[in-house]
Amino acid sequence: MITSLPSPSAASQWCDRHRKEKISIGYVPTMGALHDGHLSLVASSIAENDATCVSIFINPLQFNNPDDLEKYPQNRRRDIETLQRVGCDMVYTGSLQQFFPEAEDVKQIKMNDPGPSGKGLEGKFRPGHLAGVVTIVERLFRTVGTCRAYFGEKDYQQTLVVKHLAQRLNDEGLIIDVVACPTIRENSGLAMSSRNQRLTENQKQVASNIYQALSRAKQSWKTGQHDPAELQRQLREQLEHPDISIDYAAVRDQDNWTAHTPNTEISNARALVAAYVGAVRLIDNLYLGSG
Repeated sequence: MITSLPSPSAASQWCDRHRKEKISIGYVPTMGALHDGHLSLVASSIAENDATCVSIFINPLQFNNPDDLEKYPQNRRRDIETLQRVGCDMVYTGSLQQFFPEAEDVKQIKMNDPGPSGKGLEGKFRPGHLAGVVTIVERLFRTVGTCRAYFGEKDYQQTLVVKHLAQRLNDEGLIIDVVACPTIRENSGLAMSSRNQRLTENQKQVASNIYQALSRAKQSWKTGQHDPAELQRQLREQLEHPDISIDYAAVRDQDNWTAHTPNTEISNARALVAAYVGAVRLIDNLYLGSG
């Protein structure tokens, strides 16, 4: 039977108790609306740790669009039942005030700097988003304590920001091992996301063009095209569709993150896309290769 806890303080006590018993903890932070992508993270945690916990908290700090926050799907009862079915040990929730008891309202919450990996792309098109992510994730990490924490590579820039945060916490003595797990995809190639629930079947088919464009960029890399600007041009060209509105179609050196397109050939390349299909913003990325 899964343990369902209503607050960060209760979750912290649960985790402390287990660590005192020399039980290793794996942790998967989520905003609910769980899908197979989330469950793959839970499965990795269960395989690699003695106990696994999941948080469900829709973080208002990371939504720069209030309408996006309002429409974010949620079904907590179904999520908890799903976690119990797959063997998760504990799930916890909480309110913004419970995570930030020092702040009377959201405007008083001190936002964290997402660091160098927060520059450009999501940092440009969603101002404040990554700062909101790193601010809540720090509280989530402090709640759970020393653990392995599992994140999906679909939100690639976010994983870089979270790893930067974990390094800072590690220096303070709070040991967080961030594990980035592969993106889980639907049969069409569309990256699994809670936002997919807002797409019609026709829009899902259109959205599958994102992965197709990324795959073509990877093929171009394999055939010797390593110029970031040209790869980006090809990527944008492949994404052209009347029902797709592109925020960015970018190539970055994942080991040397830059806000802007590198002006020389890169050695460890990743292609990243953010685009709207209808009113739904989708992100995806694909490792191109090294060379």
